[in-house]
Amino acid sequence: MQTVAGLKDNDQLRLIAPFEPAPLFAVLAQRGYSHQSKPTPEGDFEVLFTRGSADSTDPQTAAVPPQQTSGSPSRACSGIPVVDVDARGLEPPQPLVKILEALAALPKGARLRARTDRRPMHLYAQLEERGFAGESEEQPDGSFVTHVRRR
Repeated sequence: MQTVAGLKDNDQLRLIAPFEPAPLFAVLAQRGYSHQSKPTPEGDFEVLFTRGSADSTDPQTAAVPPQQTSGSPSRACSGIPVVDVDARGLEPPQPLVKILEALAALPKGARLRARTDRRPMHLYAQLEERGFAGESEEQPDGSFVTHVRRR
């Protein structure tokens, strides 16, 4: 996000990632960026973010609505929006990556509930660095549910 903050009006950002960063699409769309995403021959994703004079009627530069790949919003009993992330069945570090992606797109006032196969030990330090707190509960089947909230 520091890199994005330093971009000028007509600058572009080229991002190469080992996964398609769908939550980032929504975050940057709110800041006026459109994106183009394509897989690379190596299996990564190349994403070009553009802000400024892009023609929004051009399908190559129009913002694509974000996909709900990392979480689905629901409402807790308290009325607080909750984003559910199911990271079970993934090999490390993918559960951590998936949770942090969802966190990057977490709406203000919302909480995140992540389901993992293991206690997410490496997640806690990452949450703290980003201004969040998390608590994990072991489930009867041996999986974990981690509740994340802003501090």
